[in-house]
Amino acid sequence: MYTLIGIPQSRAFRPLWMLHELGLEFEYRAEAPQSDPVLRHNPLGKVPVLLVDETPLTDSTAILMYLADRHDAFTRPAGTLDRARQDGVTHFLLDELDAALWTAARHSFILPEERRVPAIKDSLKWEVERALTRLSERLGAHPFLMGDDMTVPDIIAGHCLGWAEVAGFPTGDANLSSYLERLRDRPAYCKAAEAGEV
Repeated sequence: MYTLIGIPQSRAFRPLWMLHELGLEFEYRAEAPQSDPVLRHNPLGKVPVLLVDETPLTDSTAILMYLADRHDAFTRPAGTLDRARQDGVTHFLLDELDAALWTAARHSFILPEERRVPAIKDSLKWEVERALTRLSERLGAHPFLMGDDMTVPDIIAGHCLGWAEVAGFPTGDANLSSYLERLRDRPAYCKAAEAGEV
C-alpha cells in the first residue's frame, strides 16, 4: 500500500497523477511543505513523500520512476536506448523548465524577502520560452513526447506547463497548448486535479 504526502499545488501533483494513471489504491495525505507530518519523513521538509510500506521515498521524479519501473508502465525498459532517450527528455524538462520555474518561485515567495531578486524572472522567462520551443520541436506531430505512448516525461511536462501558466510564464505554441489539453483531458489528470487547484 502506498501513502502519498504533499499538497497538489506542488510537485506532489506528479505522483498523485501517476498513481491515478496506474489505477492503484493509495492513501493521500494533503500536507504542506515543512509541516510536522512531512518533516517526520523528510528532514528537508519538501514534498512529495511516498511511503512504501512505511519506507519514505522523496523527490517527485524519483517517485515517478520507481512507480513506472515497479509497475512496468509509463516507461521504456531500463538498459535500452529508448530508456536512455526517455531519460534524456526527463532531464531536459528538469534542467530547462522545472529548474527555471522553481527559481522563479523561490524569488517570488519562498526565499526570505531580503534574499529575493525579482528581476531574475525576466531572464528565466526567456529561458523557459527557449525550452518550450525545443519541447514543441521534440513533440512534433506525436501525441506524447516519446511517440504514441505516454511516459514519465509527459507527466513532468504536463505539470511544468500548468505551473508556467499559473506563474505567468510563456506556455508555448499551439502544438504545446493542444498537447496540454490532451493531458488535462485524461481521467487520471482530472482525478488528481480534484484534490485541489493545480
